[in-house]
Amino acid sequence: MARDVIDEQVISSRDELVSWFEAGNKPNGPFRIGTEHEKIPFYRIDDRPVPYGGRRDCPTCGIAALLESLRLAQGWEPIEDEGALIGLFDPHGGGAISLEPGGQFELSGAPFDTAHETAAELDAHFAALAPAAESCGIGFLDLGMSPLWTRAETPVMPKQRYQIMARYMPKVGSLGLDMMFRTSTVQTNIDFASEADMVAKLRLGLSLQPLITALFANSPFTDGKPNGLLSMRSQIWTDTDAARTGMMPFAFQPGMGFEAYVDYALDVPLYFVKRGDVYHDVAGASFRDLLAGKLAALPGERATISDWANHLSTIFPEVRLKRYIEMRGADVGPKSHIVALSAFCAGLFYDAQASEAAWDLVKSWSDEDRRVLRESVPRQGLAAKAAGLSLLDLARKVLPLVRAGLDRRARLDAKGHSEAIYLTPLEEIAASGETLAGRRLALYHRDAAAGGWGGDIKRAFVDCVY
Repeated sequence: MARDVIDEQVISSRDELVSWFEAGNKPNGPFRIGTEHEKIPFYRIDDRPVPYGGRRDCPTCGIAALLESLRLAQGWEPIEDEGALIGLFDPHGGGAISLEPGGQFELSGAPFDTAHETAAELDAHFAALAPAAESCGIGFLDLGMSPLWTRAETPVMPKQRYQIMARYMPKVGSLGLDMMFRTSTVQTNIDFASEADMVAKLRLGLSLQPLITALFANSPFTDGKPNGLLSMRSQIWTDTDAARTGMMPFAFQPGMGFEAYVDYALDVPLYFVKRGDVYHDVAGASFRDLLAGKLAALPGERATISDWANHLSTIFPEVRLKRYIEMRGADVGPKSHIVALSAFCAGLFYDAQASEAAWDLVKSWSDEDRRVLRESVPRQGLAAKAAGLSLLDLARKVLPLVRAGLDRRARLDAKGHSEAIYLTPLEEIAASGETLAGRRLALYHRDAAAGGWGGDIKRAFVDCVY
């Protein structure tokens, strides 16, 4: 999330929170796709992380310098935190650039009608980033987790909300700081027409999120060696904060809707309350108390729309509801994989035939099936099973449905191609059964004389970059 919402309208009831979600309904469309991706910067000269203010030998070659260069090149508006430039936003197109806690450079893409536009946006972003990155000798990893540096070696970005989160994370899980500082993801955001449509998409998205995790698994290295998993990023989320993560089994219960999600969100502890430019640390407090004007740390303060929107951005289930739905289960990968996720979601969710056929494949799964699948997928990847069906077999059933859905959408590029052209990386994975993580592990273990890495993780800084 690039910017905290600014809306000081006071909220006085739970019903207003429900109405906030209802305002996201798009009964007449248009249904768009928004793509967000993070990438980990490093110095090419020595494969070290990039601090905010640069290094002693090059103080003008850090994260702040990259942001400033992009600001000048693109004309986007600055986002600041206590005087530090921590992001940019496009006041016209809706895109934004932000920093994750460890310096992961994030593009929060604008909402587009097609995956073709997402691909063009991605190319434009890297083209704009290239001059400053090249002049500073900075590259970007296309892995879902930093493969070499320890948590202590990872830089810290100057954002108040991250300072609050970093203090709170160790109280509720053992891997929350790794999530913050060492992982990178790609997510696609989709629209819904109504409450019923939201529920249907949320349930399908939750059911298929482990499949997405498996197809996009790309974080097999930690601290300079294989970590024993295919998606360490996904595993990290299982021990981050149980109160705000997971598969949300309540979403499959009768009566699921905006009210049920509001009640869930109200029970997730707060991190902060922002007043003016100050983030007040209220980690662990109740939003219900803020709603009632009884928050002990801020006596008399009442909840605002800003507070609600910002609170929702600190809840991290596998699929997250805002005024749109966020699919959050994928490791970041090469540019082709970033666009592939957007195309996959467009074909799956925006074609009724594809959605219905995919739901038929998973609708009989129980809460336990989904839980077991979620817990096994970081290690087993496409070999993980639910109700006797492996994710590899599921991929081979779902991807043709998605391709057909994209062909029926018939959103064509200048050469007459539908968005289905972007599914090729996923179809290749499904055909071979080998994920990016698997291929890169094979490279790691292969002798250098045979074209492999020979156990040298530093080869990732050559072979796993944009």
